[in-house]
Amino acid sequence: MIRLEGDEFARRARACRLLVLDVDGVLTDGRIILSGTEEHKAFHTQDGFGITLARAAGLQVAVLTGRRSEAVARRARELRLDHVLQGRPDKGAALAELRAAAGVAPHETAGMGDDWLDLPLLEDAALAACPADARPEVAARCHLVAARGGGHGAVREFVDALLAARGQLDDLLDRCRCGEGPAASQPAASQPAPSREGGAG
Repeated sequence: MIRLEGDEFARRARACRLLVLDVDGVLTDGRIILSGTEEHKAFHTQDGFGITLARAAGLQVAVLTGRRSEAVARRARELRLDHVLQGRPDKGAALAELRAAAGVAPHETAGMGDDWLDLPLLEDAALAACPADARPEVAARCHLVAARGGGHGAVREFVDALLAARGQLDDLLDRCRCGEGPAASQPAASQPAPSREGGAG
């Protein structure tokens, strides 16, 4: 559900150059599976391809999470994310760092989160979105509330809305139909994705 007039949503979407995503509860369903010393997460392939589409459309994509996880680092490498900030519960300060690294202004930023710690990100983004199962206090402050939950295609839904508003979605669809679409995620390479670690999170 989009809570902005169509023209205003499209105007903001066209200005966006950076998409910032929370991980737990957005790219995953929020569950954390602990096995010995390892932490496991499940990611949805539709969300992953949505990130690939966003990058093909010219957006930089970042993940910003309060936790640290090798699973996140591996998925970031597979998706060739532009920026990865882990261990940063101070999301307002981390967002400022991301913008400086990406060379973008607040009106060029879109973000997606699900819980209270994401509010500094969402309230300072030109377009803010959340999954269907986000906390109600978060949903009340978002311009788009996805029909799908975290880890179940909510990110893809937001990306599709952004690209449709930018007039890029149909072209990307046609490219995929012709077998010329952007490459999907690849097995993680030995080189890590760009990453800056913060304090304990």
